[in-house]
Amino acid sequence: MLEIIRYDASMAARWNDFARVSRNATFLHQRAYMDYHSDRFNDCSLIAVHDSKWCALLPACVDGDTLYSHRGLTYGGWLLPLKHYDAALMVEVMDAAVEWMRGHGLKHLVYKAVPHIYHRYPCEEDLYALFRHQATLAEVNVSTTIDLACPLPLDRGNKSGANAARKAGITVGPSEDWQGYWQLLSSLLDERYGTRPVHTLDEMLLLRDRFPGNIVLHTATLDGSLLAGVVMYLSQPVAHCQYIGASPQGKDSKALTLLFAHLIDTYQQLGYRYFDFGISNEDHGRYLNEGLVRQKSRLGGRGIVYNTYRLDL
Repeated sequence: MLEIIRYDASMAARWNDFARVSRNATFLHQRAYMDYHSDRFNDCSLIAVHDSKWCALLPACVDGDTLYSHRGLTYGGWLLPLKHYDAALMVEVMDAAVEWMRGHGLKHLVYKAVPHIYHRYPCEEDLYALFRHQATLAEVNVSTTIDLACPLPLDRGNKSGANAARKAGITVGPSEDWQGYWQLLSSLLDERYGTRPVHTLDEMLLLRDRFPGNIVLHTATLDGSLLAGVVMYLSQPVAHCQYIGASPQGKDSKALTLLFAHLIDTYQQLGYRYFDFGISNEDHGRYLNEGLVRQKSRLGGRGIVYNTYRLDL
């Protein structure tokens, strides 16, 4: 009574409707977000059908003999409904998915579980099903998160820095200066790491236009000069920092500290449960940027993990 089918573009509206009410999906799992880079990834998203009804979605792509969930997304495990779905059904779904993958010549599954802070209701049945199939933990990245229901205060130094920036006349708030911020961010990443932002400016503007309520730029300025910025990805219950940057003057003047104080307060007032600074790792979790973790923890954050599992079929 349970089968696995492969997603195709004719199912987009139904996929979006299911994801919209799923207890662990975010706007990243809407097809308008997933498909913006469809030229880079061979989509192989799966749908579990139980008694002729869709019961779970797996955002995924395929490369060679490996199914990834999903290489173009920060996280992308099975998306589950609120009602009529439990651990027993999840085991059935995973069993059927494994058989489907084997039947289509796949040998490995790389699975990025949705971190628990993004769950609108508890949703870790997939982790149990992975255990049943002897999946191994392949990658762990540490993010730093504030629980806005009971936030820890900024430490003394950051509180003093934010006050000094405010007295200096630095202003913070939403901005539409995407071009100016992308120039600043690109320059910083090139200087420090020899890299560029994952998204080009055109891609970022495309996604912002598709999801204006979910992707917002906030900046800190002084006399019209851009000092710092943060791109926020908003998916209840999480306000997530996607891109963070500050010029040398912005760092010296504590503009970024003031901006973070503003953002934490803003999203707490808007009813978000978590404020997530993002991961502080490189090399698939093997390297931890200890200085960056300390900076985030001094703003009141504590660690949660983004886990990736590997299942050899």
